[in-house]
Amino acid sequence: MPPQETTSVTPASMDSKDIMSRLRRGEVILGDGSYVVTLEKRGYVKAGDWTPEASVEEPEGVKMLATEFAKAGADVTQTFTFYSTDDWIDTFDCSEKGKKKATCREINSAACKIAKDVSKEYGTIVAGGITQTEIYLETKDKKKVQAELSKALEVLIENDVDLIIVEYFFYIQEMEWAIELCKSYGKPIAATMAIGPKGDRAGISAGECAVRMSKAGADIVGANCLFDPWINLETVKKMKIALDAFNQKPYLMSQPNAYRCPDCGPFGWLSLPEFPYAIEPRQITRFEVKEWAREAYNLGVRYIGGCCGFEPYLIRAIAEELAQERGCLPFSARKSDVDLSLWKSIEEKQVRHAGKGSREYWDKLTPCTGRPLSAALCRQPDPQIVCTSALK
Repeated sequence: MPPQETTSVTPASMDSKDIMSRLRRGEVILGDGSYVVTLEKRGYVKAGDWTPEASVEEPEGVKMLATEFAKAGADVTQTFTFYSTDDWIDTFDCSEKGKKKATCREINSAACKIAKDVSKEYGTIVAGGITQTEIYLETKDKKKVQAELSKALEVLIENDVDLIIVEYFFYIQEMEWAIELCKSYGKPIAATMAIGPKGDRAGISAGECAVRMSKAGADIVGANCLFDPWINLETVKKMKIALDAFNQKPYLMSQPNAYRCPDCGPFGWLSLPEFPYAIEPRQITRFEVKEWAREAYNLGVRYIGGCCGFEPYLIRAIAEELAQERGCLPFSARKSDVDLSLWKSIEEKQVRHAGKGSREYWDKLTPCTGRPLSAALCRQPDPQIVCTSALK
């Protein structure tokens, strides 16, 4: 019998909020997707600042996106606390001179309320997120870095989040300090670095980064952001090889960006000429997402989600691809024509749609940009990360 749609949500049991118990049972955990980039497109975040004041200023906008992810099949609702540290919030000048920016405490408190409200309705795991600090680059001082991160973490702990996600770190040393701090709170820890196959910004290999995250105490390790799903997968493969070699057994996590960037440099999509205002032509399709999700699952990744550009419909695509393994389809699949039966009917009546009722048609399609002079790759002056994903 094929998986059935989840049509209603009942209050979550305590066990459903225990991510480690669920992973040990062999479940595939679906993360949510893009917040800061999607909310920028919706008018709630300023590109360049990339800070989450919207949790305070526009909570309904943030909640709507979190709700869409939950309906799309996400098991996790992450707090919108990306770059919510006091040392980062004031990094860039605000065009509204004299306007006082929200503090880390104010943002994190508001973000926790939003995430917990969504969790109460949809039964999701509440994940409190922290990111790298500016102080690390300025001082390399462990006490100062941990003091800055503590201000963010204290609010998350006060709100009793179910999971701490330590994400978007460029340097393994700072990541180790962050994990060490998180361990003191007794919560499960998922740690993902914003790195590609060549490792962190200090030249530490992806494999060594994974081993050090695991030894520092992370329960789940992986990579997030900056790179597309296929580059991310190559990174996670390197992590898995090293973890196996050192007999480390954390669960694997993958949360890439949803923009193809095989031609990017060492800073990932940040290096592309289209970033941030013309990136849309590089958007991956839902069928590419399904292909990647299957490859990630076959590799052994059991926490699968997305970062910048992963809109709710792409999270839904992951849930649909892994419906047999998860035992159900997400609520929003009711409008998705999962088996393409509707398009099978349409193609029988309209020749111009021939083939569109089969999965093979969409899997083999090479999308066009509609721009006669559009290039496949940019002329990247520092193309350090070009890899096999360029050939897909």
